[in-house]
Amino acid sequence: MTTYKNRHGDVYTFTKNENHDILWEGSFDYCRIGYPNDYTKAYNAYVSDGGKFSFNEFKDSVHEWDDDKRDYVLGVKYISMVESLRNKIDMVDPSGGPYISAGMSLSSFGFKNYVVKDFEYIDTGYKIIVEKCAYCHQAGAIHKMGCETRKIQINL
Repeated sequence: MTTYKNRHGDVYTFTKNENHDILWEGSFDYCRIGYPNDYTKAYNAYVSDGGKFSFNEFKDSVHEWDDDKRDYVLGVKYISMVESLRNKIDMVDPSGGPYISAGMSLSSFGFKNYVVKDFEYIDTGYKIIVEKCAYCHQAGAIHKMGCETRKIQINL
């Protein structure tokens, strides 16, 4: 277990559980929460209107601003259709910190090579779901002895 004291004096604890996820506990009374964007509805409308961008190109382009036109490059129609996935949390920022988001390393909290995948709300705070090996389900770039990723091929 590690502790973190933010600039307001609030203390947070980080504890690894049996599933190799991290329990983040403390005061979350004043806290921002972020949800990832869902582009499905907007992209389907764009394609129906004859749009040619791939899904990933659309995700980048829909947010681009044209200073000359003073409008979004693809227009306000599609940006207004982008919704939030309210059942998935990808950022938590309690007042005074620490700010933690999906894709961030947890090394500064004592969990070397642990990377945030997403969050689950629990009564005492949040469970930080971390990225794990697809084969042995270990976190932090640590693998079980029989894990597929540990096998070595020697060609003579």
